[in-house]
Amino acid sequence: MGTLVVIPARLGAMRLPRKPLRLLSGLPLIVRVWQRISQMNVADAVVVATDDESVASAVEQAGAECVMTSDRHGSGTERVAEVAFQHRFRGYGTIVNVQGDEPFIGSGAVSGAAELVSSGRFPLGTAASRASTEILDTPSLVKVVVADDGRALYFSRAPIPYLRDRADSAMQAERTLQHIGVYAYTREALREWVSLPPHPLEEIERLEQLRPLAAGLPIGVAVTNEAPASGIDTEEDLERANALWDSFMAGAVSNAR
Repeated sequence: MGTLVVIPARLGAMRLPRKPLRLLSGLPLIVRVWQRISQMNVADAVVVATDDESVASAVEQAGAECVMTSDRHGSGTERVAEVAFQHRFRGYGTIVNVQGDEPFIGSGAVSGAAELVSSGRFPLGTAASRASTEILDTPSLVKVVVADDGRALYFSRAPIPYLRDRADSAMQAERTLQHIGVYAYTREALREWVSLPPHPLEEIERLEQLRPLAAGLPIGVAVTNEAPASGIDTEEDLERANALWDSFMAGAVSNAR
């Protein structure tokens, strides 16, 4: 069974209004994310999921497939699930959720998360990047601790693993991982995830992935040496992305050869 990548997109962002339609190197951000994922050749199909006609029009003009979804979803995961469970997508066994505001996401993160699921190792997959311990003091950056078998033990905004004794700083550095927000699911695991009620740990940390983890669903973590993707949430982020995009894509194409 094949792999389906779904890119959820909505216009409700407060810090960067109409974010999916803001221009990145001359094209809407959501189109750039679709182009980036399509060029990775990690999926059998890539679709955009939205509840807004203007987003649908923009991506369809660019040649992307778009699926209109409900405007009542509380998360991108729910929007992805609505698409995945449509009759025309029933042949895909691995579903991948790539956020619509991360055009710089690495191919290793996307393919790694997908492979953890398509190989049968885990019902859920995600990714993380090896990072400097400097990230531990930044709550906006999500950290993950991983077991020896590649399974996520916990995700947190707090500094994990916590360094109690400075003599152990080398061990901490080896295990400092920054989470990358890409998710892969089997159809059954995705169905179970969206059927679960919010968990107190999820609400405390504001991290949705703690919902299935707390329920006992194993989440595999693909660890990559790629730099963590920079999401676009503010006007400053968008300006920085526009300054970097052309050189980033030139490097991505070169590395793919």
